[in-house]
Amino acid sequence: MADDEADEEADEGPVVELGEGPSVEGVPLARVASRLTWGMEHSTVEQRVGDIEIRTPDGPTSLSDVLVEVDEPYFERRQEFEESVREVVGAGPVQTEE
Repeated sequence: MADDEADEEADEGPVVELGEGPSVEGVPLARVASRLTWGMEHSTVEQRVGDIEIRTPDGPTSLSDVLVEVDEPYFERRQEFEESVREVVGAGPVQTEE
């Protein structure tokens, strides 16, 4: 098999079609966390991304509102930040618009 043929097969890959269901409001927490550089102070996180609404089991919630309930003054790693936020908002299925 030539390299060109192998590249074509790799590019094709399995096709995943998106459904036409209700939309989900808010941004995934992992996406917000991935755009920041860690370690970071609590106040700096709030300053940079506090106005973003994240997805939670109770619907979209302002990250600033969540961070008010987080006592951690400094997040050394992304995982610490995500765990602290999830302790406040919980984990579970995210509501969709109907």
